[in-house]
Amino acid sequence: MRTFALFVVMIFLAGCVTQAERAAQVQRDVDDMIRVYGPGCEKLGYKPDSDLWRDCVLRLSTKDSLERRDFTTTNCIGSRGFVHCSTF
Repeated sequence: MRTFALFVVMIFLAGCVTQAERAAQVQRDVDDMIRVYGPGCEKLGYKPDSDLWRDCVLRLSTKDSLERRDFTTTNCIGSRGFVHCSTF
């Protein structure tokens, strides 16, 4: 039993992400946003590395991520034995 508990704790801790790993992932995400949306903001007339340019990069990234999402909802009505579900 003690070995099993130790095994479960080790699996749980192995799945945890450290603060440094999280910071590195966020930095990679920011670098990707700058690489993808930075040139577009420059073409729109924003000076690179200015606050307005950074705002443009964030807005384009947010717009793109919202457009990629598939917003659906499923409603089910009925009673025991008969249920009808619709997805929009």
